[in-house]
Amino acid sequence: MALASSFDDGSLRLDGSLLASHVANSAVDKLMPDVERVVKTIQECSGEGSDFLGWLDPSEMIQGEELDRIKKTSLRLREKTDLLVVIGIGGSYLGARACYDALRPNIQKPGELVFAGTNMSARYHRDILHSLLGRAWAINVISKSGTTTEPGISFRLLRKALEDKLESDASGNIVATTDANKGALRTLADEKRWETFVVPDDVGGRYSVLTPVGLFPLAYAGVDIDALIGGAGECAIACREKNIERNPALFYAIARHLLYKSGLAMEILCSFEPRLEQLIEWWKQLYGESEGKDHSGLFPSGLIFSRDLHSLGQWVQDGPRVHFETFLGIENGEPSLTVPEIGEGGSLDGLDYLAGRELSEINAVAQEATRLAHADGGCPNMGLYLQKMDAYHLGVLIYFFEYACAVSGYLNGINPFNQPGVEVYKRRMFELLGKPKS
Repeated sequence: MALASSFDDGSLRLDGSLLASHVANSAVDKLMPDVERVVKTIQECSGEGSDFLGWLDPSEMIQGEELDRIKKTSLRLREKTDLLVVIGIGGSYLGARACYDALRPNIQKPGELVFAGTNMSARYHRDILHSLLGRAWAINVISKSGTTTEPGISFRLLRKALEDKLESDASGNIVATTDANKGALRTLADEKRWETFVVPDDVGGRYSVLTPVGLFPLAYAGVDIDALIGGAGECAIACREKNIERNPALFYAIARHLLYKSGLAMEILCSFEPRLEQLIEWWKQLYGESEGKDHSGLFPSGLIFSRDLHSLGQWVQDGPRVHFETFLGIENGEPSLTVPEIGEGGSLDGLDYLAGRELSEINAVAQEATRLAHADGGCPNMGLYLQKMDAYHLGVLIYFFEYACAVSGYLNGINPFNQPGVEVYKRRMFELLGKPKS
């Protein structure tokens, strides 16, 4: 069996024509028994970490009643506020931030989201507090335990500011997304009678964007969360297909696995659309936490072009051949904007030949030229193209990456759903800060 040079299911197109000899047909044939075993393992939920496969069917991950409550609560808050501070770290915020930035240009009458809890910088938090002066705002604190240091400090600061603003009665402006039954945040939320949503036990943080973790802040922001879930559901159906020529996630997982086994150590996810930068950050956590174990795994990196072509482009083109690229693009639906005629003296910049042409067309040509140039320089790459950027197609892309990540992890022989290394820095930090032992 071979990987076709391209895959197109109408929502998502994969172009593997520049993968060159790194993904040979013979290597695909040799890998197929392992791929079939992995697919069966995922479908039967029988592999290591399978108790975290709750994301596998998006339609089952959140029920209609809970979805309705998310919408009603977000509307209730939107009626009295215009800004929601989302407090969380890692999977508790990256998915929502990625969707918010990608979709924000298309949202009608959005509620603004501000993200905190990702660091312990005094300057960062002071600036957030100053930016909230004179604003009507609310908090969505997201934590399974309620004891993670970074969001815990942010919540203390912001809760105090909100209670001072509302003269201690801030209960109607705080929503907690946390464990169903236990943990410090659950206990506090129950005592204070805050509105709560549940972080599912069977969905890890980096897979949680289509649970209340991501859906509540996105609903507040005005995102069509039904379409987001619907796109993911359609991709889930496609991912049940065992034929790699009809399954985009298997196509991607197999290609990157063979590139890794050929000796390449890094995957660079890059895009010519700046609003996808946070989506790349979400992808970096998804693959970095899932695969980086036992001193193995691809290093997930990200670049935004054309910006980074003028900084790291030289390294990508002519540096050590340790990486491959996946280009993330949007094929349709971008705004119409043409390069203007300047008139007298306008030809001095040498750009008259572009006058009257669509900027989206020029950007697409620049992307294709970069792919060809990097391939010529010995950097194999794939093109991954969404039909358009809206909530539905973004849902397709999210599920595509999630399923391919599970396949990739199992192909590497590791549990793709745990993250034991994350705890190491915490232990060192607690020692240096003098945290009392429990």
